[in-house]
Amino acid sequence: MQPNDARIIRGAALFTAVAGVIALVAATVLRGSEGAVSVGLGVLVGGLFFASGQFALAKVVHHRPDLLMAAAVFVYTTKILLLLVLLVVLRDASFLDGQLFAAGVFVAMVSWLAGQIQGNLKVKTPYVVTDQNTDTTARGTDDKATD
Repeated sequence: MQPNDARIIRGAALFTAVAGVIALVAATVLRGSEGAVSVGLGVLVGGLFFASGQFALAKVVHHRPDLLMAAAVFVYTTKILLLLVLLVVLRDASFLDGQLFAAGVFVAMVSWLAGQIQGNLKVKTPYVVTDQNTDTTARGTDDKATD
């Protein structure tokens, strides 16, 4: 993983953790321990959802940058299917308030995206990286043509 990727993930995780703590306190005040568990689990699921995608794509880009779009589609589809399985398993959970769980996932989503945008703006990753050690034949000029 490149240092820029790690910095962006750390920033997004920090935003999500702060927003999650605020949502957790609010849910505890509003609905007690059931609210805290629901929001906490929602923030955890949302944070893991986004973090796993970032880690997987960073690994793919490091090894095979040409597969970025295919890997992004595969990672996203896999995460959605795992989220669907989790929602089916938790559908009838008595310890979970569905609305607060959804609110926790929403808080994690918004805060992760805000942290990721802020991290991308601070990192200033170059879009094109040029090789400083290019010779004249690499640029298309040939020594024979100048004779």
